[in-house]
Amino acid sequence: MDIRIDDLSSPATRSLLSLHLAGMHSHSPAGHVFSLDLSGLTSPGVTVWSAWNEDDICGIGALKQLDTRSGEIKSMRTHPNYLRQGVASALLERIIKEAQMRGLQRLSLETGSGPAFEPALALYRQRGFVNGEAFSDYRQSSFNQFLHLEL
Repeated sequence: MDIRIDDLSSPATRSLLSLHLAGMHSHSPAGHVFSLDLSGLTSPGVTVWSAWNEDDICGIGALKQLDTRSGEIKSMRTHPNYLRQGVASALLERIIKEAQMRGLQRLSLETGSGPAFEPALALYRQRGFVNGEAFSDYRQSSFNQFLHLEL
């Protein structure tokens, strides 16, 4: 698997991003989807990585730098053909490594609740993320939850 910075110009990457956004909308109540679309992922301060198996996209993940000390994990999605093959774990490790290289002290993420979110939550918790308070511009609700990893 080859993990590389992605400029989101390839049809495969855009297709996976569309799948991700559709999934977030189908498993979240109205007004509780905070996934970045193409314009959000190409804005300054956001770096996107994609994982590839030759010409097949395996997954995507992004780091949004919030300030000089903290970052947010965004748009983590494994392609359905590559589920449970270590793609998300490899992308998460790449994002964590980049955050450490940038000197960030904390990584955070916002996600939802329910069965659709459990595999991702298990991955984050296994890597040391813990539930905590809302951050950035997010507001706590009965649906969303916030996880943090001190670097």
